[in-house]
Amino acid sequence: MNTQYFATVARGLEEIAAQELQNLGAQSVKVSFTGVYFQGDRELLYRVNLWSRIIFRVLVPIAKVKSFNSQQLYRSVQQIDWAEYLDPDMTLAVTCSGKNKQLNHSHFTALQVKKAIVDQQQQAFGQRSDVDTEEPDLLVNAHIDNNRCVLSLDSSGGSLHRRGYRPAVGLAPLKETLAAALIDLSNWTPELAFYDPLCGSGTLPIEATMKALNIAPGLNRDGFGFQNWLDYDRDLWEQLLTEAQDQQKNHLEVPILGSDRDPEVLQQAQENAENCQLHDYIQFLHQNLDQAEPPAKHGVIICNPPYGERLGNTEELESLYKLLGDIFKQRFTGWTAYILTGSKHLSKKVGLRTSQRIPIFNGSLPCTLLKYELY
Repeated sequence: MNTQYFATVARGLEEIAAQELQNLGAQSVKVSFTGVYFQGDRELLYRVNLWSRIIFRVLVPIAKVKSFNSQQLYRSVQQIDWAEYLDPDMTLAVTCSGKNKQLNHSHFTALQVKKAIVDQQQQAFGQRSDVDTEEPDLLVNAHIDNNRCVLSLDSSGGSLHRRGYRPAVGLAPLKETLAAALIDLSNWTPELAFYDPLCGSGTLPIEATMKALNIAPGLNRDGFGFQNWLDYDRDLWEQLLTEAQDQQKNHLEVPILGSDRDPEVLQQAQENAENCQLHDYIQFLHQNLDQAEPPAKHGVIICNPPYGERLGNTEELESLYKLLGDIFKQRFTGWTAYILTGSKHLSKKVGLRTSQRIPIFNGSLPCTLLKYELY
């Protein structure tokens, strides 16, 4: 039996997330703002959590109830049979998004939903679930939309961008999901060399390598929310894990490289690669940008230089962007280069004509992915 799901995704990545879901077997895929609706069975739910490189969470809507004010919301939530989803010995947490005139504080709204659930448990069983905001057995999401509240179970638990390989990050880390999206947007394939000359803690080369070796991004995670559910199918999950492991490749056809001038952040990149057993596949180089050389005749460069929001300031960065353009032009003929930046001013310092400008968000920051065909 098919169920409707809702995948949350970063703003601007809805369309490529929808394509990814279709590739994984999702049906009735429909794009929404910062999310994608889709349908499928339990196997698809597990598969999307295991294999998606771009989405944040998969929510399973269970009810849409009246929520004009807190009292009505409380009564509406109590009308749901929570024993279907939650035992008193399981831990619980509730998150909230959206608001209306009466319910305009997300923390208060979440508390009302939680109170309605545990009060029902107390009345039915004489005991109630404890709250665990860090690693709950059941994570409930309440989304206020006008005078209605959509209640969903979070099948992912923690956000799927947390692959499990990256305890070490640089000063301005790129989320794994955004790095994977940039790789998709570049149309890079494992037959082409890949290089990030400003790799920081190594997220772009690691995500490229995971894609090239067909490694399911969820394999390194400690677990998923659905594994604590009352209807968890352990045999099905073990089957999907075995399939994913069997589909992995163990050979790269071309080099994947990252380089950085900061030895400490490069050490972080190497540690992150070791955490997902990719250190033998990625070459990390300690070198300045002006030492960058192409490792092959053709390939793709993707980099995320600082643009003044978090690191450095605009004046200091102008020379960095000019150097990027000079090196691309002089040394990387036959390659395609991409720069993610949030500064129009700095992008002009590259000094090359773009062949495409793709609007994208890095968190809440509006950015542009600049494409350069290097002939």
